[in-house]
Amino acid sequence: MSMNNSPNVFLDPNANRFQVNIINESHDNNETSQEDVGSDPPHYEETSFTDEAHNRLRISYRPGKRELYDNFLQNGEKTEASLHPYDTHNKMYYLQTFGHNTMDPVPKIDYYRNTGSVSGNKLSRPSLLEIHEQLAKNIAVSTGSVERVVNGESTTGDEPADSKEEENKTGFVKFGWVKGVLVRCMLNIWGVMLFIRLSWIVGQAGIGLGIIVIGLSVVVTTLTGISMSAICTNGVVRGGGAYYLISRSLGPEFGGSIGLIFAFANAVAVAMYVVGFAETVVELLKESDTLMVDESNDIRIIGTITVVCLLGISVAGMEWEAKAQVILLIVLLVAIANFFIGTIIPTNNEKKARGFFNYQASIFAENFGPGFRSGEGFFSVFAIFFPAATGILAGANISGDLKDPQSAIPKGTMLAIVITTVAYIGVAICVASCVVRDATGNVNDTVVLGMSCNGSSACGLGYDFSRCASQPCDYGLMNNFQVMSMVSGFGPLITAGIFSATLSSALASLVSAPKVFQALCKDNVYTGLHFFAKGYGKNNEPIRGYVLTFVIAMAFILIAELNTIAPIISNFFLASYALINFSCFHASYAKSPGWRPAFRYYNMWVSLFGALLCCGVMFVINWWAALITYAIELFLYIYVTYKKPDVNWGSSTQALYYVNALDSALALTTVEDHVKNFRPQCIALTGAPMIRPALLDITHTFTKNNGLCICCEVYTGPRKLCVKEMNSGMAKKQAWLTKNKRKAFYTAVAADSFRDGVKSLLQASGLGRMKPNTLVIGFKKDWRNATPMQVENYVGVIHDAFDFELGMIIVRISQGFDISQVLQVQEELEKLEQERLALEATIKENDFEEGKSGICGFFRKARTLNISKHETKKDSTINTIQSMHVGEFNQKLLEASTQFKKKQGKGSIDIWWLFDDGGLTILIPYILTIRKKWRNCKLRIFTGGKVNRIEEEKLVMASLLSKFRIKFADINIICDINIKPSKESWKFFEEMIEPYRLHESCKDITTAEKLKRETPWKITDAELEAFKEKSYRQVRLNELLQEHSRAANLIVLSLPVARKGAVSDYLYMAWLEILSKNLPPVLMVRGNHKNVLTFYS
Repeated sequence: MSMNNSPNVFLDPNANRFQVNIINESHDNNETSQEDVGSDPPHYEETSFTDEAHNRLRISYRPGKRELYDNFLQNGEKTEASLHPYDTHNKMYYLQTFGHNTMDPVPKIDYYRNTGSVSGNKLSRPSLLEIHEQLAKNIAVSTGSVERVVNGESTTGDEPADSKEEENKTGFVKFGWVKGVLVRCMLNIWGVMLFIRLSWIVGQAGIGLGIIVIGLSVVVTTLTGISMSAICTNGVVRGGGAYYLISRSLGPEFGGSIGLIFAFANAVAVAMYVVGFAETVVELLKESDTLMVDESNDIRIIGTITVVCLLGISVAGMEWEAKAQVILLIVLLVAIANFFIGTIIPTNNEKKARGFFNYQASIFAENFGPGFRSGEGFFSVFAIFFPAATGILAGANISGDLKDPQSAIPKGTMLAIVITTVAYIGVAICVASCVVRDATGNVNDTVVLGMSCNGSSACGLGYDFSRCASQPCDYGLMNNFQVMSMVSGFGPLITAGIFSATLSSALASLVSAPKVFQALCKDNVYTGLHFFAKGYGKNNEPIRGYVLTFVIAMAFILIAELNTIAPIISNFFLASYALINFSCFHASYAKSPGWRPAFRYYNMWVSLFGALLCCGVMFVINWWAALITYAIELFLYIYVTYKKPDVNWGSSTQALYYVNALDSALALTTVEDHVKNFRPQCIALTGAPMIRPALLDITHTFTKNNGLCICCEVYTGPRKLCVKEMNSGMAKKQAWLTKNKRKAFYTAVAADSFRDGVKSLLQASGLGRMKPNTLVIGFKKDWRNATPMQVENYVGVIHDAFDFELGMIIVRISQGFDISQVLQVQEELEKLEQERLALEATIKENDFEEGKSGICGFFRKARTLNISKHETKKDSTINTIQSMHVGEFNQKLLEASTQFKKKQGKGSIDIWWLFDDGGLTILIPYILTIRKKWRNCKLRIFTGGKVNRIEEEKLVMASLLSKFRIKFADINIICDINIKPSKESWKFFEEMIEPYRLHESCKDITTAEKLKRETPWKITDAELEAFKEKSYRQVRLNELLQEHSRAANLIVLSLPVARKGAVSDYLYMAWLEILSKNLPPVLMVRGNHKNVLTFYS
């Protein structure tokens, strides 16, 4: 059974398989549903769905019978004209598919189109959320949306305006594979070389090597054609030719670099072909002694006139240009046929004296072997011939003007290669079988009776050309470039063929250059060239590109040394061929599931061989031109890579990045961890990264180019809303990291609580060996105002990190990390600024209209005055808002959020390494000092010790650090850590924890037990007494930190560990609070007590 895939399949009144209906579903439709379940299934092949289920209320729209239904369900009542509302915002609608009422549509090509596709409207299928979630009831419906759904049109409004304009244009001229590809490729491949150089090549190389020269050239073009065919049939091909194929396969870096030089090469090629045509015309003028000025200036004059005429044909439209190409092909075919006819027309004495004897076996045998002269060799002859085989991209370059590029380009290009190859080989064999290598042109140089021929074919045919061995002759394959004119039946037709070959190639290049350049500019790879992206007319003609190409061509016709520039242009084309071959290889090698070319006759290794062969031929033709080509391409590649154009084409480069990353990650899993390779791999609880930039900055400082950094956010609340918000923000927040050059990943989870979310992140984040080993979290500054559950979650996260054997870093800065209020104020001010600018634009518009006189002008002036008053009022509102937010706009908070981005001046990082945690406390500050922003900071080490062993303790610590190869400025042994803190400090601590104490010792046992059950989070007297010494230590440490490290740039401090179930959450938070209070930025660090440092090599 076949199925109609046209966009209007659902509207066919005769459809017998799929019927689309927008149907009613009432609130009390359970009875109906039960009836449906119990009914017999429909006979899909025989029964139309239009007669199905008479008791199901539905509204079917038919072409010509569309009506608007505005009566919706009211109070649960059913009416015949009722329409079940659906969510038009989310495009929720019913399709009757396979006999069931469902939102699931059948497969359709319109769902797979790109937005702005010119070949049809993009439809948006219902999202998984719309199908999965419960259907919303009683949602108002827009009749316009209903009509669009029924028509099979998209309900989205995100298509670019220019794409819609292109869709609305009618009368596109699209070419088939013959006129669009075959004709163009044949004309471009059959160049002047066929008529004026092929005879010389076969004379130098002989028939045998001559065929090899042609064959080797054809191998290069055939391999490129095969690779191009594979790429072309791997998806829809748009305008841009070689640039489009390479950029969509290898990415904008390769595509942008080769696209620019390829367009330039085509523009200069116009000049080369036109000069070839002009030189031929000047030769004819010279023969008839009718030169206008002199040879050089005549070439410029004729070249200028020719380019102007060709430009006129091109600007007139592709249809006229195609007609001109067909006429030129007919002339060219007649010229070639004229040559073959001439070889069988009996020769005369004059032609015999010039070396033409018709087909002779002796001449064939004599010319079969090589006869290199004047320093020529196989490769030099090959270098001269190879440009004649190029031109296979002529059809691909106008890919945007083809009806079906996927079919036309492979078919037309490969057939053109076959036909032109047969013609080249045929002409080479025929001319070498008829004409000797040297001839004098003198009819009197005949063989004298009794003369020894010494194997000379000309001598055997009655002519003595032996004096050509000692003095130059003007005729024969080696000496006369006009051999084909002499051999042909009618000489002027060969001249017409030369004209046709040169003009057709020039016309093809004149069309190709602007088309490729326009596609390059449309992609905005080079932002400065976007001016040339605009198209005109029904075919979107690149008029600006035509003018630019005309200017370039004219410049080279008038001033350039074309003999010097020609090898570079040939190498530009070869570089394009090489990259097309490499694109095919790369796409196959990347093993992307999206690489599914319909053209099956390719092999990735053959494509790679083709790419290498093209590179080799570049050096054979001209080694310095090849180097220049590579240098230009490398420069453009680096430029595009640096600029990083905002495009995503799903290139094979992206696919290979993934494959390489996957292979490396898998290879890493087989390697055991070693302490020498330890690096901090951090999971930072930043929330949205732009909300807590300082926390991200300090983490990024010791992970950049060194370890993994994952910014994490936990969404809590109603799951449906959380998941929707989370999914919508993932790409935006990762993009923010990329834009701000933060080498970090962003991930988020939706969970019932903050702790549950972090627990999931700690367990599931990372891949293989690239898993986080350190948790970085900001200090909860508002813990005293938070709910007990929030505090429990925060401290629970620390416990969970230790349970999962992760290192722990708690960062505290005086102003806190959260700058969401600042961002909100900035956003409000930006909106007001936009409104102000819009108002100014309106006033300027009115001022412009005010210039007219009369009473109308008076009223306009009054209206302008009124607007000006409104503006003043608006400005005053803005100023009021700005002044209102001066207090809220915390400048110190904003400065604090950027403090780790700034270069740190000369200062110190004070490390209070009080407990051995495996070395993380010392490793983190060491990594900071090797960063550019912190390199001026010295490490000062503080550790505990005994008062009577200060020097010994210093020596031990210095020895340990030297073995770890960690430089330090000073070591301080603190002997009075364990003494009681001052009364003032302890009183402050007691006052801080007072609201959270239970004071059960002051109450009877029953009341105390009840309070414990009701407020289990409170600090008991027993707990406070048990951990009194530890509390003393935290308060005392703060006093010592105030004394020794108040002026440090950063303090790195051993994080105290609270035993689970023994230390309450509020007591632990009080320790962290008092420990880090009123200090410079503090990092409280605790490793997982596994070595991260070693002194072994």
